[in-house]
Amino acid sequence: MAELLDDVPKRVLAVYAHPDDPEVSCGGALARWSAAGSEVYVVVACAGEKGSADPATDPEVLAERRAGEVRAAAHALGVADVELWAHSDGELDRVTDLREQLVGTVRRIRPDVVVAPDPTAVFFGDGYVNHVDHRTIGWAVLDAVTPAAASPLYHPERGSAHAVATVLLSGSLEPDVWVDIADGLDAKVRALFCHTSQLAEDADDWLADFVRSRGEEEGRRAGVALAEGFRRLRLVR
Repeated sequence: MAELLDDVPKRVLAVYAHPDDPEVSCGGALARWSAAGSEVYVVVACAGEKGSADPATDPEVLAERRAGEVRAAAHALGVADVELWAHSDGELDRVTDLREQLVGTVRRIRPDVVVAPDPTAVFFGDGYVNHVDHRTIGWAVLDAVTPAAASPLYHPERGSAHAVATVLLSGSLEPDVWVDIADGLDAKVRALFCHTSQLAEDADDWLADFVRSRGEEEGRRAGVALAEGFRRLRLVR
């Protein structure tokens, strides 16, 4: 039987690669938790400066625009704070101190729940290979959370140790828990519409219906009207 996560965590940290990844992956859950009283924090690791199919695009201008979109989307979701690390798109695997940076963030925010991409999800059917930045940030989060952030002798200069109780991996091919997002879907849609640099001209005609249909699909798996699915790791019981 599908398991619904009914508890509202006290503090949540969502860590993703690109400016619109949190909204796509877990925007409904973040909005629901925030509205219910959670302190929700978001980290976006990359600048998003390569997120255009137009070769004439100025990467610096695009990065600045996308930073504004991230902040607007965070406001729509009701998150407490958002950090933009502005690493280069497609190069997270070359950032040598990424795990240490994440350890410091986990220890400073001290979340009960960390949400991140499932790095083991690589091939989605025969038409999509999961982005290297998504895989990289997912593995880095897992390595930062266990054992590093919880172990005081790892990076002691990055603050006192903190053990994260639960990790929820989005975009998983093996989801085993779901969050009811009936109270968060509208905010998720509003947040996605903040990312205007990534939207087609006709997005007004289809985006909200598409997001709802995806939520309904996961909801059927979970036995509710609307849901987002995750693979859960329980690190502290």
